Amino acid sequence: MKLVTYLYEGRETVGLLTADGAAVHPLPFADMNALIEAPRARLDEAAQAAGAALPLSAVTLLAPIPRPRQDVICLGINYKAHAAESTRYDAGAFGGERPVPIYFSKRVTEAVGPEGFIESHPGLVERLDYEAELAVVIGRTARNVRAADAADHIFGYTILNDVSARLLQTTHKQWYFGKSLDGFTPIGPCITTADEIAFPPALAISSRVNGELRQNSTTDLLITGIADIIQELSSGMTLLPGTIIATGTPAGVGMGFDPPKFLKPGDVVACTIENIGTLQNTVR
Repeated sequence: MKLVTYLYEGRETVGLLTADGAAVHPLPFADMNALIEAPRARLDEAAQAAGAALPLSAVTLLAPIPRPRQDVICLGINYKAHAAESTRYDAGAFGGERPVPIYFSKRVTEAVGPEGFIESHPGLVERLDYEAELAVVIGRTARNVRAADAADHIFGYTILNDVSARLLQTTHKQWYFGKSLDGFTPIGPCITTADEIAFPPALAISSRVNGELRQNSTTDLLITGIADIIQELSSGMTLLPGTIIATGTPAGVGMGFDPPKFLKPGDVVACTIENIGTLQNTVR
């Protein structure tokens, strides 16, 4: 299933995309978090009994989880080629040995939906960058989960653009501020449920800026895989249903070019992952 949150006649609703992606069936859940927490049998029943579909052209897609309950958990430098380009850009900030994964969080007051705007924050942000990432959505409470059982705790997958203010990120050393500004977390266009994607996911992932291909890789190249991420994080913290984990970005971000190709107002960023879709946003 491909599940979405959308706005129709002023009301926020969750729904099921039709097979052709051209329409959406409303589902009887208060929001996406409530849907995720419900027994899977209830979701299956609701999908079978779904009412008439609305054409996608009649609704406004929002981020699948517009207001995450907790900060998004992110992986930094989790593709080897991205590690290399990051070190070339700023060896002091990104270089050195990384014997363990880099985790950081991203504050999200409200996630940006498909076709929504990435805020450029004039006067504050000078080096605005994009990062296409596969995001994991946790489906049931995870604590002390073994890697072998990690897949059982995944509800589904979506796309997250980890928009970054590079100067703020490197100046502050810790990445929280440079990653957490308003309008810096586009998510969508949908959540594809885990049963639709083989585990571990080996999906084509790419990004384009104004139509120019920038990132082009596959999600099976993660340095720290999803099972190990869930095992390590859940060994010391409880991952609640609806928790979003962004797994890192491949090479081809703006800072990786010589000279760098940072974003500016008017640029259109399209992040695409196989079996999920395309998340497109404009910088303003």
